[in-house]
Amino acid sequence: MADIQISAHISKETRELVERYADAHGMKKGALVEQALLHHLQALRELPADVIIPPQIELTAESFARAAALAAKPRKPNKAMRELCAGKAGEP
Repeated sequence: MADIQISAHISKETRELVERYADAHGMKKGALVEQALLHHLQALRELPADVIIPPQIELTAESFARAAALAAKPRKPNKAMRELCAGKAGEP
């Protein structure tokens, strides 16, 4: 089967990540991109849409302000969260 070439615009940061990963793992960039696309398309086919987390999330000014406020003053963890972090989750 003949290979088909596609063209896509990506950010400089993404290009650098692709090049670093490909170099570090001895892969050609085209093979890495094809593998990543196949993996992503398989996930889209097989997983429920609500478990697919986009790599970038866009926030409105209001939702960003709420997220920033929560990060600045996080709530105290409840008992279940303390047990989970202590490695005791699910113990009788």
